[in-house]
Amino acid sequence: MADQHDDPRDDPLGSVTPPTPRRKPKPKVTTIGGRPLKPSTLMMGHGFDPALSEGSLKAPIFLTSTFAFENAAAGKRHFEGITGKRPGGAEGLVYSRFNGPNQEILEDRLAIWDGAEDALCFSSGMTAIAVLMLAACNAGDVIVHSGPLYAASEGFVAKVMAKYGVTYIAFPAGATREELDAVMVEAKAKAEAQGGEVPLIYLESPGNPTNALVDIEAVRDARDAHFDPDRCPIAIDNTFLGPLWQRPLEHGADLVVYSLTKYVGGHSDLVAGSIAGGKKWVNAVRALRNTMGGIADPHTAWMLLRSLETVELRMQRAGENAAKVCEFLTSHPKVEGLGYLGMIADARQQDIYDRHCLGAGSTFSVFIKGGEAECFAFLDALKVAKLAVSLGGTETLASHPASMTHLSVPDERKAMLGITDNLVRISIGIEDADDLIADFAQALDAV
Repeated sequence: MADQHDDPRDDPLGSVTPPTPRRKPKPKVTTIGGRPLKPSTLMMGHGFDPALSEGSLKAPIFLTSTFAFENAAAGKRHFEGITGKRPGGAEGLVYSRFNGPNQEILEDRLAIWDGAEDALCFSSGMTAIAVLMLAACNAGDVIVHSGPLYAASEGFVAKVMAKYGVTYIAFPAGATREELDAVMVEAKAKAEAQGGEVPLIYLESPGNPTNALVDIEAVRDARDAHFDPDRCPIAIDNTFLGPLWQRPLEHGADLVVYSLTKYVGGHSDLVAGSIAGGKKWVNAVRALRNTMGGIADPHTAWMLLRSLETVELRMQRAGENAAKVCEFLTSHPKVEGLGYLGMIADARQQDIYDRHCLGAGSTFSVFIKGGEAECFAFLDALKVAKLAVSLGGTETLASHPASMTHLSVPDERKAMLGITDNLVRISIGIEDADDLIADFAQALDAV
């Protein structure tokens, strides 16, 4: 380090040169000439001051479990924030279960994309969802949620939260305001009968794997008509379209949830999750994360900082590819239909799309004529696309939800949600679109 002697013998024992005091970071630049900088620009340096890391252009990976306090009073002040004795959280770095430089820079940048006050990062998307629900609920409470959900999310609500006396009421993704009002009335009555409240409305839009959209504005209006908005936040899993193609906080959601593994990570080489929204709601989740752990590790956070620099470019290319591929698939004789947001047939879903979405995304469902056998023949014949679960990576992935990701969902519920045996979920990557079309063409020939 610059403030240490080159030869340790120059310092007699007990006379070590004191370290340079930690310098305050430069103010975060978010505007130039009064013009707000775009997220794609801010991803290159927001939240990181090279002067605090020996001038390093990129943030180093801070592999440490704990952080030295500048004095005992500072340690006390930080722990008052961590434990909730003083509002506002820790004022500095404390312990890597609570915070760390890489994680804090990542959270600053994640908040930008959704226009959120604050954000939290987690070791996986399901960790984010689990901590959120555990932080929100008490015994006797009722969660209201849309359907379909990612199978693990639905299972966590129905099976794990049930162990703690929390029940749920589900509604279909395209529910109207009138239908939502009826759901809220039913949920309120059920909660009162159980001695609880409705502390959380949980949405997933588009729904996995059908791409069904939820009318966030209608959910907000129904919530406001039946519950206290300050006691019942709306959280939404925005993984399929975020952070580029949908901004739920602008339409009435209070919290946005992501599997960062998908588009934000984007390279199929990490697992992580996040929650972003108003500080009031984020701080409540933070308190439980501080206790339970589950924060993303420094290396994963560092990799996500890398990925955020190109997320817009990757998603734009994947979206363009998906439009070309779906144009080919929609007229193929062995394709029964598409669940692609760029080709919506239902008027209600189109209305939601027009109000809420900025793009059709690159993950969609294709319904192949036949059933499981025909889908398996198609999947086994793919040469460029990979047969794997997950989505949002640089490579094209294809899977069979009914027998893979949603295998644990009861058959009757799968049928109700439209998760049929002839549905294949496809996540388009950034390969050449003509090569992908050729691959799907020859795979369909094998059906």
